Amino acid sequence: MRKWIAGITLALSLGSFAFAEEPAKAPAAPGAPAAATAPAATAPAPAATAPAATDAAKMATPASAEPKKIKANPMVTIPIFLIIIGVTMAVVVWSAKRTKSAADFYTAGGGITGTQNGWAIAGDYMSAASFLGISGIISLYGYDGFMYSVGWLVAYITVLLIVAEPCRNAGKYTLGDILSFRTEPKPVRAVAALSTVTVSTFYLTAQMVGAGKLMQLLIGIPYKFAIIGVGILMVGYVVFGGMTATTWVQIIKAGLLMSGAFLLSILVGLKSGMSPFQFFTDIATSPNIIEHVQKVVLKDPVAVAGFDYGQRFLEPGLFLKQPLDQISLGMALVLGTAGMPHILMRFFTVPTAQAARKSVIVAMFIIGSFYILTTLLGFGAAIHVTPQAISKVGKGGNMAAMMLAQQLGGDISPFIGDLLLAFLCAVAFATILAVVSGLVLAASAAIAHDIYVNVIKDGHADQHEQVMAARITSLCVGAAGIVIGIAAENQNVAHLVALAFAVASSGNLPVVVMSLFWRKFNTAGVISGLVVGTVAAIALVMISPNMTYPKKVAADAQKVVTVLEKKQADGAVLTEKEMKDLDKAKADYEKNKDGKSMLGLDAPLFPLKNPGIISIPLGFLAAIIGCLAFPSRRSEEMFDEIYVRQNTGIGMAKAVDH
Repeated sequence: MRKWIAGITLALSLGSFAFAEEPAKAPAAPGAPAAATAPAATAPAPAATAPAATDAAKMATPASAEPKKIKANPMVTIPIFLIIIGVTMAVVVWSAKRTKSAADFYTAGGGITGTQNGWAIAGDYMSAASFLGISGIISLYGYDGFMYSVGWLVAYITVLLIVAEPCRNAGKYTLGDILSFRTEPKPVRAVAALSTVTVSTFYLTAQMVGAGKLMQLLIGIPYKFAIIGVGILMVGYVVFGGMTATTWVQIIKAGLLMSGAFLLSILVGLKSGMSPFQFFTDIATSPNIIEHVQKVVLKDPVAVAGFDYGQRFLEPGLFLKQPLDQISLGMALVLGTAGMPHILMRFFTVPTAQAARKSVIVAMFIIGSFYILTTLLGFGAAIHVTPQAISKVGKGGNMAAMMLAQQLGGDISPFIGDLLLAFLCAVAFATILAVVSGLVLAASAAIAHDIYVNVIKDGHADQHEQVMAARITSLCVGAAGIVIGIAAENQNVAHLVALAFAVASSGNLPVVVMSLFWRKFNTAGVISGLVVGTVAAIALVMISPNMTYPKKVAADAQKVVTVLEKKQADGAVLTEKEMKDLDKAKADYEKNKDGKSMLGLDAPLFPLKNPGIISIPLGFLAAIIGCLAFPSRRSEEMFDEIYVRQNTGIGMAKAVDH
């Protein structure tokens, strides 16, 4: 595996160098000669070793004229699925007996060790977004999907150095506890709860989509019923097991998922002789990848002479077409983790600040290893499953890893293919269940603990009442997650999670950091930072290229019609595939030529897919201006107390042995 890691790092680093040298030559200029796009940047071996084979491969007709569909064997998948559910429900029953107080429900009584919490945090991250979404984006857009892996991994440096220990020492259950310590508690808790619910909703949507697709694949039931089934299980985990059940389910499934991803990566490596250079050669010379980049990504109806479409798949700019998009995404991912409510909540489950730091370090090693594997899976799916087949099953590419499992296992024997698919589907399903349980727990804690107990009841609620409020709100949040999951069926899950991180980094992170480290920070700063950062991030997303713009779809279709009709007019006979492309393009043009986006726009007003580069500075700026415009002597005087508390842990409740 060391040779593989070195090869991947070399290839991706060289791809980054090419991008930095020629940022203007992204997909906007496919007519440029291949030499202008740094042809040796990402895969130097192909040109040197087999130029004739490479040319022949590129001239070949794509192997998969008709994409395959993925079909799980219910005789194999259902028993594995039931075993996973049975084990996790046993954990819920065990946890329910230990969940008696609000501290037990929200934070497992603070009795989780650093190593256990590290695995649980990794389980939160190794979710639908990681396993399904990132693999899917890489399989469809190549290098750009890898940026999601890098961003989420580096993010934990921010968590380790800035928020892990102070948040564990200064908080109790929620984000609102941290922010309200030296501010006016009621308005701050209310706004913090709304921000928590907003972030959790984006993240929850991503997980629900992945879970629904997996259930649909595992049992063969319609997507809507799959989402409902997932929702019922999710609510059961939270309502009865609380944080203890959520933590142990995350630990169990993290170990299983790492095992499954490692096994599948070995199978991918064996196909290329365990040689990273051969692996990238296979990518650059795959006729299916070349056709996908040409016709689907760059939308060139006829191949541009001399342009290396296979090499282009290994370079940045197919999904995030501008350098600022790459920077904006990186900012959102690296800074957003430190503002994610369900991640902050995990630091309240450990008994000491030292355990909080240890949990972050453990999580970083596990997550880093896993993201290297997802890179192999994404590119491996592009080679062996083909982007055409992946797109046929789902536009978001979320089933790429599962299709790869069935394909590579099936090459050994049909039963092995079914078994590997069933195992990965069941483990990924358990992964998603654990993640959505954590998200529901964070959202319900914000509503029940911050709004009901501390705003409505003014802090006067006994333990039974607090737990009951938490369970009722968990039920309501779970029901909302079902509705949203049904509505977002065709969205790519990694992309949705990136938007959640943009909101967290724009609203939550600025106020958390300044609340912990700036003496003058006060109530006005918290409210203005949360509101402006959150609203700015969401508003920019709504007017960005993330939305569907029918007139843009029509323009792309018209481009295909123009090129193919010109080819006909010049006397050439269109192939059967080109005739189908022409008919489809004409239909797409008629369907979309007069349409508008959800907000009634013809084209995006904001050019970037991720708003972080604008919304994060806006969140910080709003918090600073609000704080300076409405100073508070009380907040300044209480800073010394929170400073001592965040560095020593004085005032924290004693942990409960679990």
